[in-house]
Order: sequence, then structure tokens, then C-alpha cells
Amino acid sequence: MVWGGLSLVGVIIIAFFFFYSTEINNEPLVDKATREDVRFVLNWCGLGDQRIEKVLKSYVSPHSFTGDHLDAYSIKITDVTINELITNTDNRPGEWYRMDSLPTVLNEAVTFVGGWQHETPWFPTEEELRKKDIYVYPWSIYCHGVTPSAAELIFVNPKDKIIYYVSAQM
Repeated sequence: MVWGGLSLVGVIIIAFFFFYSTEINNEPLVDKATREDVRFVLNWCGLGDQRIEKVLKSYVSPHSFTGDHLDAYSIKITDVTINELITNTDNRPGEWYRMDSLPTVLNEAVTFVGGWQHETPWFPTEEELRKKDIYVYPWSIYCHGVTPSAAELIFVNPKDKIIYYVSAQM
């Protein structure tokens, strides 16, 4: 019984530290991202990380035990043309979509990621994103039925030369 009691106390202490470190003690990292931290964004969508000029804004929330999180970046790039967004000559696995003509699931995913303006006030609103001169690259969309529950989307504004990345799960 002594060993059982000590083992139970040990398990409780380990569980407390685990949940404390993953849930309670975590603070979001605001404006801490570097060029190296965001390279994956431009590489995923086939534009290449050599275009990164600087990270303008970043928000990385603590990831909960169930995976719920919100990560967002605003990245200034050197250049991008609409022509390279609409032609897929390098055989990328995905494609860019103009924001005023989206497939249904992608349209729902954009609405899903547009709900965290209180956490990232610098991120464009859904209304600001839904313009014909903005493009979106869907990296991943997870659905429960037909309703998105997680999405990773990359937006580009070629005119302003800014990439916006958002990863959200709830």
C-alpha cells in the first residue's frame, strides 16, 4: 500500500506539471517570429523563402492538449506577380485561388479563420481578404462533416507584397 500510495502521488505530481506547462503557464508569443521561423510559409506555397524581406507581425498561441491553437504571421516579401500565382508550371501540389471565386470548402475555411480578430487585430478582416486582388493558398483544411474545425491558409496581396499565414484549430 505504501508503494501504491507513493506511485499515486508521483503520478498526480507528474500530471500536474504536465498540465501546468501545457495549459496554465503558456503565454502567446507576440511579435517574436524571425525569418527562419516563417520560412515554411513561402516554401509550402512554392514561392520560396528567398523572397522574405521581414516579419511584420506574428502571433503564436500556446497549443492546448487537444491541439487547439491560433498561429498567424504577416510577412513582407520582395516581389510576387499575379501571373506566377495563376500558373502552376512548377507542379506544386496545390494552387492559388482568387478570393472572390472560392470553392465551397475553402470559402468556409476562410470564414472559420476570420473569427480571431481579437487576438490578431493586425490580421486583415474577412471582409478585407475577400477582394479579387487577394489570393489564398489552402495548405490544409480539416472538417467535421462539411464544417471546418482546423485550417492552415496562406494569403497573398501582390500589390502590397505581403503574405498572411494563419493556422487555427478549435
